[in-house]
Amino acid sequence: MSEADVSEVLDAKKAEEEKAVEQKSEQDAYMDALAEPPHVEAPREHKYWPEILKGLKEIYDPEIPVNIYELGLIYAVILKDDEETGVTDAEVKMTLTSPGCPVAQEMPGWVQGAILPIEGIGEVDVEIIWEPTWNPSMMAETAKMQLNMFM
Repeated sequence: MSEADVSEVLDAKKAEEEKAVEQKSEQDAYMDALAEPPHVEAPREHKYWPEILKGLKEIYDPEIPVNIYELGLIYAVILKDDEETGVTDAEVKMTLTSPGCPVAQEMPGWVQGAILPIEGIGEVDVEIIWEPTWNPSMMAETAKMQLNMFM
């Protein structure tokens, strides 16, 4: 095999690998979109958002085997940068699947505990709100799939 043939084979293999990486990236982006509830107000471009999102996705409703973010219980995350102190305060507005939820008193602490350890985060205020009332249409598509709830 000539040097030109070897180079051509290596170029073809490299092109195949690049195409596979591109397809994987497209699949990841598609899955990320499916995991996004339709109504969440969040600062997706903020530097702390990926870590906050990761923390929220580690909290599960004890009665439903889906994380609270994909379940649609998080309505808004507001981040306020304080240039003077160099920290970012977080405000989370969330709901529960029902007012009688057995962990209603504990859930805000879980959310706060998921965000507070992030380096650069200052205060974390979590507020339970009831308007709009949560309903299954607020779930991400991934949550609907996990629960076999196709709407």
